[in-house]
Amino acid sequence: MIRAITILTENFSDWETALINAVGRAYYGFDTRFATPGGTPVTSSGGMLVTPQLAVEAIDLDELELLIVCGGTIWKTDQAPDLSALLAAAHDRNLVVAGICDGTRVLAQAGVLDHLRHTSNSAANLSELDYGGAASYQDVPCAVADQRVVTAPGTAPVSFMAEILHTLGLGGEDLNGYLAMLAAEHARPV
Repeated sequence: MIRAITILTENFSDWETALINAVGRAYYGFDTRFATPGGTPVTSSGGMLVTPQLAVEAIDLDELELLIVCGGTIWKTDQAPDLSALLAAAHDRNLVVAGICDGTRVLAQAGVLDHLRHTSNSAANLSELDYGGAASYQDVPCAVADQRVVTAPGTAPVSFMAEILHTLGLGGEDLNGYLAMLAAEHARPV
């Protein structure tokens, strides 16, 4: 069973990790858990109140295969929790580490993106941090996976889900059919 933890903060962007957690749990049998700083309840940008199973500080990397950082407005403020040591350790242990939207900023600050292909909301979003991976930035509208790290702009929750599943070695015709169904929405003639 894949054990996954998604890190949420106050005003997190609720749509960004919904698909990976729902598909992972319902279809692939993931053990999905949520962590927040201090283990306190948080409210999403859409008003959804989430009571997490654990505190970020209590995450045991020996007990998971996937660590996700959800985007949200906090990551560009001085209230953002420092996850650098946790994310660097997860990457060093070869866990799948994923960040979407401004969650990618946290990966950049941890040095995880310094030597691998990655994306974010924009190159400027990450260059504000003066991080070491600017030369490997991919200016694409979809998720990018490299060396067991998955990044995506906040507008790409579908490809984020798909790249995480592929990185975990999951997929096949059922996933391809599901992705085709989701992509059909964007093929609507104008």
